[in-house]
Amino acid sequence: MNNRQKGFSIVKVVHIGLTCSSEEMADRFYAGLLGLDKQAPKLVPAEVAGAVFNLASELKVINYTGPSVRFELFINSHQQNTYKPIDHVCLEIDDLEKLISNCHKMKVDVISVPKGTSQVTFIKDFDGNLFEVKEK
Repeated sequence: MNNRQKGFSIVKVVHIGLTCSSEEMADRFYAGLLGLDKQAPKLVPAEVAGAVFNLASELKVINYTGPSVRFELFINSHQQNTYKPIDHVCLEIDDLEKLISNCHKMKVDVISVPKGTSQVTFIKDFDGNLFEVKEK
């Protein structure tokens, strides 16, 4: 019996929640590099931030949206930059060469390594969040 027969299925990803150290850093990467639309910031009350994220203060959250993606960025200047070598988001884009060029102009880290007969490419936002990028 597969998961669908058991009544379980994932319909779609609604959003991707990540942490950034500042609104400016989020703007530079998500709006500036990826070209997403910035929505008005909202606040997560301290009670909710405490219960869900174990944080003692309110959190600013900003959504950056595109036709098929929504990043929910939590602004936390006190974030711990713990190294997460495997956690990443995979993005499918129209023009990989142009994105890489823009990354170099904006001083965004690009990691491109051979994988079999092709290349695998990752970029990091200004807070170290890792993104795999693939061309359509």
